[in-house]
Amino acid sequence: MSTSLRALSDFPPLVFVHGNGDTAALWITTCWRFESNGWPAERLHAIDLPYPLARDDDRVDQPGRSSSAEHRDFLAAEVDRVLATTGASKVALVANSRGGLAVRNYLAHGGASKVSHAILGGTPNHGVWTSLDYLPGNEFNGAGPLLSVLNRPGPDGHEVTPGVRWMTLRSDVNDKYCQPTGAWLGLPELHTGTRHDGPALRGALDVVLPGVDHRETSFGPAAFARTWEFLTGAPPATLTIAAEDRPRLDGKVAGMGVDNRHGRDPSNLPLVGARVSVYATNARTGEREGPPLHVRTVGADGRWGPFDAPAGTPLEFVIEAEGYAVTHVYRSPFPRSSSLVNLRAERPLRPQAGVQALVTLSRPRGYFDRRRDTIALDGASPPADVPPGTAGVSACVARVTDRPHRPVPGEFNGERITGLAWPLADGHVVTLELHH
Repeated sequence: MSTSLRALSDFPPLVFVHGNGDTAALWITTCWRFESNGWPAERLHAIDLPYPLARDDDRVDQPGRSSSAEHRDFLAAEVDRVLATTGASKVALVANSRGGLAVRNYLAHGGASKVSHAILGGTPNHGVWTSLDYLPGNEFNGAGPLLSVLNRPGPDGHEVTPGVRWMTLRSDVNDKYCQPTGAWLGLPELHTGTRHDGPALRGALDVVLPGVDHRETSFGPAAFARTWEFLTGAPPATLTIAAEDRPRLDGKVAGMGVDNRHGRDPSNLPLVGARVSVYATNARTGEREGPPLHVRTVGADGRWGPFDAPAGTPLEFVIEAEGYAVTHVYRSPFPRSSSLVNLRAERPLRPQAGVQALVTLSRPRGYFDRRRDTIALDGASPPADVPPGTAGVSACVARVTDRPHRPVPGEFNGERITGLAWPLADGHVVTLELHH
């Protein structure tokens, strides 16, 4: 090992807090890297906020969305649960984006005695925008009711709660939510008042990770390396994920939340009654290789596993649930075990004239960047819907117009996944989901 940590008690439990609209699943590769460097898996805990999207106005109830206070209180309960389970006296909190606002809010309201470290990746600590002319009550508004309080300096001039070791991780210029205009908000005419160093906090160690995008400030290998060093005092021994012979996989199945004017807000609540089937697939063609390896109907706990995956085998997860599309999720081989293989059923998509199938290449732990990445989907490299400039798109779509059921390959920086173009007209939705 690369540090002096030896006994289990020397490893503080880590509590990972995801960002806006996300799930605990985004921490899979981060947990794999911690495990590969010797951190015990039982000391790694990633939380799932039931309604992960922030309200338009933090002070006004909005079905299917959560307030900053609800987020804070959920985190507080999860910290208490982890402390009770592990017997530890303190946890370390590692958060991405909106999750960092919950961490700050929790520590400012009495949580500091239970926390040793707070590590915030890409958190818009000074706002995504600061104009009261646009969503003045939103928690991402730097002049709004949450951030105007959290950023009020203490007697020492710091913006952080004392008694905790703080680190902020940020991009140099490639974070979509630290830009001078609101182009990524769909408001190019909005002058945000935001600077590239917006995630930095006075009183915290401010670490700049050149070239990374908003999500990579937490989920990329550079972010892991700096997090490990901040926690232990020494660099990690490896950034490589150590493979296991028979990975054991599990996770939760969720669907969409309450229907509202946004229409498709996600939730992290269990989709009880959903049926999940797991198939081994051919890496070149995406075809299934035999009957399902695992089938389970989801109960109240939301779990679809556990399932022992054959090493080196790509997989297809199929989710079937009333009111939802038949959702196909293709994944490249899993190198290690994880209980964070969360799945989300999708709503049916409307048929499109001349389109046989829609296949999405999804990168949950980062965005696509034409300037640095090799991206290909169904022969297009880069895909047409990956724009130039600041990295800000995590999914691109292939519209299959010739015939359904044919192979559709996707590739990102060496990770390659092939799925089948299941017919849109029959209610199928297809995603090629990247690990990295």
